[in-house]
Amino acid sequence: MYHFIEKEIRSTQGNVTSQALIENVSRRSFLGGVLKTSGVVLALQVVPGGAAGAFESYPTGAAGMPRGVVNDPHVFVAIDADGVVTIVAHRSEMGTGAKTSLPMVVADEMEADWSQVRVIQAPGDEPRYGNQDTDGSRSVRHFLQPMRECGAAMRYMLESAAAAKWGVDRSLCKAKLHHVVLLEKGKTAGEMVETKTQLGFGELAAAAMSQPVPSRDKLAFKQPKDFRYIGKGTTPIVDLHGITVGTAQYGADVRVPGMKYAVIARPPVVGGKVKKYDATAALKVPGVEAVHEIEGHAPPAKFLPLGGIAVVARSTYAAMQGRDALVIEWEDGPHAGYNSAAFREEMTATAAKPGKVIRNQGDPDAAFAGAAEVFTADYHQSHVAQASMEPPVALARISDGKIEVWAPAQSPYGAREDIAKALDVPIETVTVHVTLLGGGFGRKSKCDYMIEAVQLSKKLGGTPVMLQWTRDDDLRHAFYHTTSVERIEAALDKAGKVVGWRHRTVAPSILSTFAADSGYQFHIEYGMGFADMPFEIPNIRCENGQAFAHTRIGWFRSVSNIPRAFAVQSFVAELAHKLGRDPKDLLIELIGSDRKIDPKSSGMPEDFWNYGEPYAEFPIDTARLKNVVEVAAEKAGWGKKLPPKQGLGIAVHRSFVSYVAMAVRVEIDANGIIRVPEVTAAIDCGFYINPERIRSQIEGAAVMGMSTALYSGITFKDGQVEQSNFSDFEVARMSNFPQKVNVHIIEPTSPSHHATGVGEPGVPPFAPALCNAIFAATGKRLRSLPTGEKLDA
Repeated sequence: MYHFIEKEIRSTQGNVTSQALIENVSRRSFLGGVLKTSGVVLALQVVPGGAAGAFESYPTGAAGMPRGVVNDPHVFVAIDADGVVTIVAHRSEMGTGAKTSLPMVVADEMEADWSQVRVIQAPGDEPRYGNQDTDGSRSVRHFLQPMRECGAAMRYMLESAAAAKWGVDRSLCKAKLHHVVLLEKGKTAGEMVETKTQLGFGELAAAAMSQPVPSRDKLAFKQPKDFRYIGKGTTPIVDLHGITVGTAQYGADVRVPGMKYAVIARPPVVGGKVKKYDATAALKVPGVEAVHEIEGHAPPAKFLPLGGIAVVARSTYAAMQGRDALVIEWEDGPHAGYNSAAFREEMTATAAKPGKVIRNQGDPDAAFAGAAEVFTADYHQSHVAQASMEPPVALARISDGKIEVWAPAQSPYGAREDIAKALDVPIETVTVHVTLLGGGFGRKSKCDYMIEAVQLSKKLGGTPVMLQWTRDDDLRHAFYHTTSVERIEAALDKAGKVVGWRHRTVAPSILSTFAADSGYQFHIEYGMGFADMPFEIPNIRCENGQAFAHTRIGWFRSVSNIPRAFAVQSFVAELAHKLGRDPKDLLIELIGSDRKIDPKSSGMPEDFWNYGEPYAEFPIDTARLKNVVEVAAEKAGWGKKLPPKQGLGIAVHRSFVSYVAMAVRVEIDANGIIRVPEVTAAIDCGFYINPERIRSQIEGAAVMGMSTALYSGITFKDGQVEQSNFSDFEVARMSNFPQKVNVHIIEPTSPSHHATGVGEPGVPPFAPALCNAIFAATGKRLRSLPTGEKLDA
């Protein structure tokens, strides 16, 4: 996401329509990189231009991403003489399945046997592989087309190589499951049948390499009925076995000779610094070898480290013991007065007053002035830390003027850029190796922990050092999901019809991490369930009130969509109760007629953000939005009577250009604990590759949604984070989590239903559906997240 933010700051050029072309790449230069093997090598490049070819291409936001277009290789494939096909995964793997799904598309189009495919992870090198910023739910929606084209080109080259060997026209050659088969005329006119003559991919590797890479207009693409892997959901993720048995390599698993281990004591208040320190006791701890001060940077500093005192040792445990023995006096700086309770009151007061107008449709002032009644509600969410199961960690070494880093990185090339800038060295001297990520959720897009490791290695004369964040570090020094207050008002006429809608949002902005803080959010945040609100109401106004950041603000899975969906969807259910209406029916009524919303006539801002995608291809489609509501409701048994202390709530949200509805059933047990026996979700993500991963992501979103709704909150007192571990920053556990999650994937019914996001869109609807269900079960309305798992008597 930070690529979008930096583009906003730099005011660089926006998206361009693009078409994909296949071109040769220097074998010599490529073999010097991640693939060192004989065989076929090809690269996909995306360049500006029109669209033509065998399957209808369409523009996406990929063209607007840094290094996502001209001269940016997206995919590399190699075939060894033994027939093993190697496919490079250039997106990071953190559970979404991108490392499997995208190479699987290449394998399907080229007719490779998946059992003979190996997938390797690319290092951070966007000039070679194209954009590698693995966030924003963009991997499939941006790289589905390029990977299909790459696979189809590989198939063409293999068939051409076989044709040359057999001395026949390429039309008589057909790639089929890791072989190319010779065809001959059948008994009926136009019929072609397979002969027993065939060549394996390995036998053709060298000859195929000598073939020119075809232009796009020569490529033939598979029809869905011919897919082997795409859409089947039968291909396990490539690292499944290693993850299961514990051999998969995560960040903390990397080992190099002579490495040391380190932890850092960081300022407890953002912007604070070391006043003085005494390392005498720390240096007496067995295993501790050195103590160094790390330079700090107060926001806005992007991802530069907070600074502090680093303890280097022969083991992580010794380093932690040494850190505990440090005596440090801190100078807290300007944010020492930050207190969450008081800040919430400030945001609530701001939300009660007019703010900066972001969207204006119709005449909201007249609608509210003439309303028979105005209904108002405020909704609050605390800060949240990403708290991935694997805290940040990085191993760095410097040798012969070259910097190497191994890390669980969501944006490895972005990290490479920032490391080079922080150390004032050419980017060509920096290499970032990508391990598996034990969760990311946006935290591992920020490379502060990698910069820390490199700075420490430099202080140690280049010695390799693993910088490990503990859980305490992770919770107390994160880039937090923003805290917010959302105030919604509805103007009702005498018949109870909504004739006016006013939504005020107040929250510190992510932009404060990158630039001077104006106190206002910006168009990317406005586009997340706020300015793009899809209701068919004649008079709408969206306003933003000021709220200045007092900590580092970052993105968290689905970002500002969480508080907006919570507010809007809770408010609809509250309004339904007030009017004596069914919540689902009122929701459908408010969404209104089937239409593709026109941002201009709807009063949306000129810089309306559509997740970086061209609006003509990815519009807000109310028919699809309503459909997921109806499917989730029907599959959940909406309207059926439930036992006492049970309730069913529903919510829907469009984010990352996908549509997700959730119906959550809750049960309040004898001790007042909120339990979730069942969740029913419907997702419309257009054309999809791997339904197994979609179900997995929605199941995970339900668990994370429950954590965010009931348990997970970060609060500040005197500028310091009050939480330190899972004992006080709780998450859903085995003792209380969604017991059953039913996922219904909507089949695309139109060629315009392009592949859209999956990793993040499942989170926003959960909290409002849960709180609506709690109200249905108990009559108690909860408007602040996290709510706690136990209802007050």
